[in-house]
Amino acid sequence: MQLVVTGDGSYTFYLPALKEHYHSTFGALTESMHVFIKSGLLYLPEKKEIGVLEIGFGTGLNALLTFRAAVNQGYEIVYHALEKYPIDPREIKDLNYQSLFAPDPLPGELFDSIHEAPWNTTTVLHPGFLLHKIQADLLTFQPDFPYDLIYFDAFAPDKQPELWSAEIFERLYRCLNPGGVLTTYSVKGTVKRLLKAAGFQIEKLPGPPGKREILRGIK
Repeated sequence: MQLVVTGDGSYTFYLPALKEHYHSTFGALTESMHVFIKSGLLYLPEKKEIGVLEIGFGTGLNALLTFRAAVNQGYEIVYHALEKYPIDPREIKDLNYQSLFAPDPLPGELFDSIHEAPWNTTTVLHPGFLLHKIQADLLTFQPDFPYDLIYFDAFAPDKQPELWSAEIFERLYRCLNPGGVLTTYSVKGTVKRLLKAAGFQIEKLPGPPGKREILRGIK
C-alpha cells in the first residue's frame, strides 16, 4: 500500500497488486462527494430514514461523508459496508481525512469511530447513524435488508470484472426499495448494459474532475 496525495489535497492509497488507486487521483474527497453524496444521498431529498449499502468500504471515506450528513442534516441512516479485505488500521492512520474539515473537530471523531467499530456487528455511532461493517465477498453476499441507496465503489471493471456481473446487479436490484438508487463512477458500456438488463433506469451524469461522466441507476 502506497500513500498518494490527490489533486484536492486529500489522501488515497495505491494498491500495487491491482495497479489501482482506492480513489481518483484528481481528488479523493471531491470524487466521493460528487459520485456518492451529491448524486446518491442528496438525490433522495424526501427521505430522512435511509438504508445504505456500500460495496467497497475501502478507506471509509464514503462512510465518513455519509455519517457527517446524517449528523448535520438530520438523517437517520442504517449503513452497511461490505469489504472482503479491510485495510490495516495502522495504515488508516496515515490518511488525512480528519484534517480536511478543520476547524470542525466532528469529522475527525467520526472517522476514528467508524474504523474502531467492530466488524460483522451493528454499532450505534450516533442516534442518526447505525454502522454495520461486513467482512464478506460480494460474489457470495446475499443482502437481506431493504436498501434505499447503494454506493457501488468496487475496483474498476477491468481490475475485478467478476464483481461487475449480471448476477450481482440483479441481486442488488432486488434488495433495493422501489425508487431506490445505485450510484457508481463507471460508465463503461458493459456496466450500462448490465444495469439496464437488471431492471435499472440509468442516467449519465456529469463527472467529478478528471472524469467526464458517472452513472446513476434507479429502481
